[in-house]
Amino acid sequence: MTFLNPAVLMGLAAASIPVLIHLLNLRKLKKIEFSTLNFLKQLQKNKIRRVRLKQWLLLALRVLIILMLVTAFARPTLEGVSIGGTTSAAKTTAIFVLDDTFSMSVIDQKGSYFNQAIETIKRLLNQLEKGDDVGLILVSGDKDYELPLTSNINSLEKRLDELKISSASGTISSALIAASGLISQSKNFNKEIYLLTDFQKGRIAIDENISNLNQVLKEQVKLYSFGFAEEVVYNIGIDALLVTTKIFEKGKPVRFEATVTNYSGQTVNNLVVSLFLGGKRSAQQSINLNPGETTVVQLEGITKQTGYVDAYVEIEDDDISMDNTRYASVYIPEVISVIILHENIADTKFIKLALQPAVENGNIKLTEQKLSRINSVQLNSYDVVILVGGNENFNTDELLAYLRNGGGVALFPSSQPELSGFQNLAGKILLPSPSGIVISSDENSDPVDFDKTDFNHPVFQNIFRDDKKMQIASPEIKTYYKISPRGKGNSLITLLDGSSFLGEYKIGNGKVFVFNVAPVLEWSDFPLKSIFAPLIYKSIYYLAAKRNTDIGYLSGEPLNINISNRLLPQIKIEKPDRSEDLINLNGNDSEFISYNNTFVSGNYDIYSGEKLLEMISVNNDPIESNVTYISDSEFDDYLTKVNYEGVHFRIAKGEDPAAVILQARFGSELWRYFLIAAFILALLEMTIARSAKKELAEVSE
Repeated sequence: MTFLNPAVLMGLAAASIPVLIHLLNLRKLKKIEFSTLNFLKQLQKNKIRRVRLKQWLLLALRVLIILMLVTAFARPTLEGVSIGGTTSAAKTTAIFVLDDTFSMSVIDQKGSYFNQAIETIKRLLNQLEKGDDVGLILVSGDKDYELPLTSNINSLEKRLDELKISSASGTISSALIAASGLISQSKNFNKEIYLLTDFQKGRIAIDENISNLNQVLKEQVKLYSFGFAEEVVYNIGIDALLVTTKIFEKGKPVRFEATVTNYSGQTVNNLVVSLFLGGKRSAQQSINLNPGETTVVQLEGITKQTGYVDAYVEIEDDDISMDNTRYASVYIPEVISVIILHENIADTKFIKLALQPAVENGNIKLTEQKLSRINSVQLNSYDVVILVGGNENFNTDELLAYLRNGGGVALFPSSQPELSGFQNLAGKILLPSPSGIVISSDENSDPVDFDKTDFNHPVFQNIFRDDKKMQIASPEIKTYYKISPRGKGNSLITLLDGSSFLGEYKIGNGKVFVFNVAPVLEWSDFPLKSIFAPLIYKSIYYLAAKRNTDIGYLSGEPLNINISNRLLPQIKIEKPDRSEDLINLNGNDSEFISYNNTFVSGNYDIYSGEKLLEMISVNNDPIESNVTYISDSEFDDYLTKVNYEGVHFRIAKGEDPAAVILQARFGSELWRYFLIAAFILALLEMTIARSAKKELAEVSE
């Protein structure tokens, strides 16, 4: 038996009052002299004995009446027993934890698991009464569709009608932690959590994030779990889509790698994998997969579009469709905007000659500016910055911010060698400083040639007519800085003394190419070599490639959006489902913003006015594609790990939950019976008291 209002039980102390009164009355008894007749004495003794018996009976009745009244107000209940007409009036708080991840999209003869779960919740709502509290927690973590604690049950029904399956993944443990926080806010006696899921393996908890829940999920909190999964599911998923092309040119092929896994227990033959660029099918390939096998599919397509181009790979339908498509985006520049910042305009002669054909064809737009005026230049409006200098002392803050925002920089020394100046510049933009300078006029200097070249780097791809005979004739290098990457970057061309002739470094989201020679003949004949022009051209295209092709966002994760090129104090985000979010930037001077509403997979378009700032790809977590499920004992083990002390009721698929919940809930209150008993005892006490009073009067006479 449980008491819904246990504080009232303190009133049981009032049962001692009749006892105290009785004891006090005993002290007031008077001695009465009787007649000397033996018969009358014996008769009087019998009457006194009856009076005393009735007084003790009255004492017991009065104590019982107080006990019954106090117990009735304490509201005693029987747990797990349902008695007709005794339904508990105790308020209930019911928190529904709904698995809305896409593994719940599997369809059986009763419909999708997700829709079955929603219908189950609606049936459970019919068991609640006016004044009960409800709440909704989603396993995906989509706060926009969750429902805080409310007594408006109709609001939850409306929210259920709005719900859709999310592309985001999540763990049951995280959802239960959120539910425990919600239910701890309630003061209702009945506290219940309903978990509706498919119990997908790997989605229960992440071991390092398991929390001790015994402080919030106490013994009185009941957990009801509903499993909807069947044994056999046919599913093939695309786990990853990588853009392997690093240099994007108009009309040139773009290459992709798609990772496809057979998550089912049957062999898949002639599965068609298709590549779409700009909404048009560009390539396809057929593959075979054994059960559990993973393969990487190489796909290549050409598009005539420029700017941001959406790309996705798609496979044929199966039991779970949401992992049959994976998204990417590429940026194919129509015109690359390049600015050359120089200390001496003569130092840029050969660079401009190398880029002249591309400028004339309209592929590159070239601008020049003195390095000393860098603070008056809007660097974010350029795709690539070519900096030729390092002797002048200038403010590098804008250049460093440009790099961190994803810009590309090609750095050449000034024709006037000055070690301290170049060291100072390198240090300010977080590059390794040169350890020294070699000048041909030095008596101890030895001639140096190219040693190793990383021909696998994208800038060397498609430069040579015969890829099997890739070789670069070393220039005659007279003067150069001794630069070593020292773990900060990679050397693409190395000299015989170990110095880096051409190195690549990543600063923030940007890339830097560092040449250790000035592009002038006084330092080397590199500008006259056949490799010079194609290498400069390829470097420009490589450095102009947008960073987002290398970033993989999963649904539900926040996007880090670069807004440095915004035109207006408002950003529009167009989501894959064509809905839009507007973000006001008034007072926000940051170069980046964070955006959290990413529960739909696809490409997110970021606009400032009519200008498309970025296209960011968001994909589902491939762990959701795994259609194996945990056993009952594995979930029980999890509940043990989190120290859940309450009772767990497992409701099988097809079982009527109403009967289970009715037996488990505190449904039978007994206060009415105690109140009736108190009333009956009171009537009995009145009758006996009247009789005892009459007899006591006769004895007194």
